[in-house]
Amino acid sequence: MKNLQIKKLSFVMILVFFGHVFPSQAQEMSMDDLYKDIAFDMPKVSEPQFPDNAVNIIDFGAKGDGLTKNTEAFAKAIDAVVKKGGGKVIVPRGIWLTGPIILKSNINLHTEDGALVLFSKDFDDYELIATSFEGLDTYRNISPIYGKELENIAITGKGVFDGNGDAWRMVKKGKMTEDQWKKLVSSGGVLSDDGKKWYPSESSKKGDGPGNFNVPDFTDMAEFEEIKDFLRPVMISLVGSKNILLDGPTFQNSPAWNIHPLMSENIIIRNLTVRNPWYSQNGDGLDLESCKNVLIYNNTVEVGDDAICFKSGKDADGRKRAMATENVIVKSNTVYHGHGGFVIGSEMSGNVRNVHVANCTFIGTDVGLRFKSTRGRGGIVENIWISDVNMINIPAEAIRFNMFYGGNSPIIEEDQDPATEARQAAAVAVTEETPIFRNIFMKNITATGSGHAAMFQGLPEMSLKNVQLENGLFETKKGITMVDCEGITLKNIQLQHQNGEAVTIHNSQKIDLTQLKFKDNGKAIVHIMGDKSGEINFSEKDFDNVEAQIKRSNEVAKDAIILGKK
Repeated sequence: MKNLQIKKLSFVMILVFFGHVFPSQAQEMSMDDLYKDIAFDMPKVSEPQFPDNAVNIIDFGAKGDGLTKNTEAFAKAIDAVVKKGGGKVIVPRGIWLTGPIILKSNINLHTEDGALVLFSKDFDDYELIATSFEGLDTYRNISPIYGKELENIAITGKGVFDGNGDAWRMVKKGKMTEDQWKKLVSSGGVLSDDGKKWYPSESSKKGDGPGNFNVPDFTDMAEFEEIKDFLRPVMISLVGSKNILLDGPTFQNSPAWNIHPLMSENIIIRNLTVRNPWYSQNGDGLDLESCKNVLIYNNTVEVGDDAICFKSGKDADGRKRAMATENVIVKSNTVYHGHGGFVIGSEMSGNVRNVHVANCTFIGTDVGLRFKSTRGRGGIVENIWISDVNMINIPAEAIRFNMFYGGNSPIIEEDQDPATEARQAAAVAVTEETPIFRNIFMKNITATGSGHAAMFQGLPEMSLKNVQLENGLFETKKGITMVDCEGITLKNIQLQHQNGEAVTIHNSQKIDLTQLKFKDNGKAIVHIMGDKSGEINFSEKDFDNVEAQIKRSNEVAKDAIILGKK
C-alpha cells in the first residue's frame, strides 16, 4: 500500500469512477454501442414496424377535459387502425380520463407532448382476469394498459400515463408524516384493526390476510370477487407478446408494479421516466419476467420498491412454466429512490441468465445491486455481467446477495422483523427447490457515502459460487461480508470503511483477495471464521505489518483467523 505506483493508480481510478457518477443520458446510443462488450451470444433486437396509418382519439368522441371517461373512444380508435392494417393511435394534448386500454397487434399508441392519460379510480371499470402476479398463477384486476398474445406493439411519445394508484394502494402510517396521515384518513377508506394501515375499502382490507404475500391462497373465483379491491393491477401488462417498443412517455402512480412484460420477447424499453411515490407498496418500476431478447436503456426510475427487476416465476408455478429471463442488456439508466437499483429475484424459479448491466447510476436506492431468493424457489441465476455502476448514498448494501429473503424491505419497516430473514445455519437437502446463484461478474463499481460495501450470502447447502468483484471503490460505514460462499474473487478493491473488519469470511472457501487497499484507519482486518472456511488466498503485500493470530471464539466451531494491520 505504500507503493507510489499503486497510490497513483488508485487516484486515477477514483477520478475515472467519479467521472461517470452522473452520466449524460440525453445522447443517442447506437445499436453498436448497446451490443458492445457483451459476453454472450444474443440476437439483435429490431424495432416493430407499423404501416403509415394514423387516427386521433378525438375523431372517436374523446374529450380531454379530465372528467369525461374515454374508454370507448380509445377502443374505437384502436379498432379503426386495426382495420386499416395497423398504425398509430394519436393521443393529443389534454387530460384523457379512461378505463383500461386493451392493446391489439400492430398498434402504436402515441402520446403527444402535453397528453395526460389518467386511468379511472372506479374499481368497477376493471374486471378480474386470470394472470400471474409475483410469479404465481392467480386472478387480478385487469391492468390499465393490457395486451396478450400480440405482435408489433408500441407506446411512444412525450405524454404521461397515470395509474391513479393512490386510489388502490394500502398505505402504512409509518411511511407518512402526521399531517399526511390525517389527510389520508379523512379522505375516506378504512383502517386496520391496529390503526397502522389505511385501505381504500373494506374489500381491500379483507384481502390483506394470511397468504402468499399479495397473492391470496384461494381456489374459488367467488373468494377473489369478495376481495376484488385488494387485487391491485400492475399498470402495464404485456403477456406472451413479440416485438414490443416502449419509447418516450412517463409512466407513474401505478396501483402495483408499473411495467410488467411477461413471457414476451424482442422488447425495447428506452427513454422512459418511471415514477411511483416512495411510500407505494409493491410500487416497482420495471419487472421483466420470463422474457428474452430485451434492451433496456436511457431510462430514469424513481419508485417505492425495486426499480429494474428481473423475475421468472415463483416456486412450483415458476418451475412448471420453465421460462427463463435471458439475453438482456441494461445500459445507461439512472435510478433514484427504490428498494434496489438493479435487482434479480426473489421470484426466479424459471432461471435468469445472460444479462449485461453497464453504465448505470443509483442515487439513494436502499440497495444498489440486489440479488434475492430463498429455500423453496429453485431456479438458477447465472452468467450475469455488471460493469461501470456508480452509487451514492446507499443506506443498506451497495451489493447484496440474500438467500433467506422473506419479504422484508432492505431498510426494515415498522411492521417487519429482521429475524424472519435470519440465516439458518443447518443445511437441508439439495432438491429442485434449492436456488442456485453462480457465475456473476462485477467490475468498475463505485459506492460512496453508503452503508455496507457488500454482503455475499449463499445457503449452507448451496454456496454462492464464482462471483468476481474487480476494480471497486467503496466509501462506506462497513466493509465486505461473505457467508456460505465458494470461489469469490476480490481484486483491486479500495475499501474506505468506518467500522469493523474490512472483510469478514464465514464458512466460505476458495476465496481470493488480491490488491486490496484500505484507508489508513487501523481497521484493515480480514476476519476468517467457521469450520468450513478454507483455501483463502491473500497477498501479504496488501497489508502493513501482517500478523497472523489464532483466536478462540465461542461463536464458531473452529478457531478464527484474523489478518490485519497493527
